[in-house]
Amino acid sequence: MNSLAVDIKNLCFTYPGQSAMLFSDLNLTVGAGERFGLFGPNGAGKTTLMNLMTGLLSFEQGSIRLSGNEIKKKDKSINKLFGFIPQDLSFYQELTPVENLAFFGAWSGLNSREIKQRTDELLDVLGLADVRNKPVEKFSGGMKRRINLAIGVIHQPKILFLDEPTVGVDVQTRYAIINYLKELNKKGTTLIYTSHQLSEAEDLCNTIALIDEGKIIVHNDLNTLLAEHGQNGLEGLFLNFTGKKYRNADV
Repeated sequence: MNSLAVDIKNLCFTYPGQSAMLFSDLNLTVGAGERFGLFGPNGAGKTTLMNLMTGLLSFEQGSIRLSGNEIKKKDKSINKLFGFIPQDLSFYQELTPVENLAFFGAWSGLNSREIKQRTDELLDVLGLADVRNKPVEKFSGGMKRRINLAIGVIHQPKILFLDEPTVGVDVQTRYAIINYLKELNKKGTTLIYTSHQLSEAEDLCNTIALIDEGKIIVHNDLNTLLAEHGQNGLEGLFLNFTGKKYRNADV
């Protein structure tokens, strides 16, 4: 078993039409089983890096390996290794939870028996069993976030990428989602998480990296970093490394 969930080496990336390189020889590793958080100011490159790790963007040079598999080879089997919970809701609003999970479960390679089993499990644990046959478009924001989560984990991925997974939800839903993610991690799923909710991040993540201007400026165990830099929480650590000035253009 590969001890690294993510292994990025000498990554170079430039957006089409731009001369400046966003990433130049960027290196980053995430150990299997970690609850890893990637944070940075607006425009730092965190969302772009997440999109590169999940194959949504292509890169020019370097390598990105997920559990030892190079994603640049476009091998379909790699898609089964990871799940992705995007910031934007990613499902069919006119369909029910059961119908959405049937579609995305099949897309992930599950057979009908596996889809039914996983659908029943997920709707139960995420508190959606009573609305399993109602159109998702009628759901609250928090319920839609839970559907987004269920879709991303239906195939039981080894690695789960999360981009602002609790944005716009109430306190109860945020608490439930974070606890569910911790349970997934206990069972062996590596979490790769980014958010502006730093108090939430501090509760979820045990290892973090801060990125600014396309460079990893610090990467270590969260408690170690807090102790080394005399900070009581992630927000203070974040400001200590990235400053307090306004930032624009989130990428």
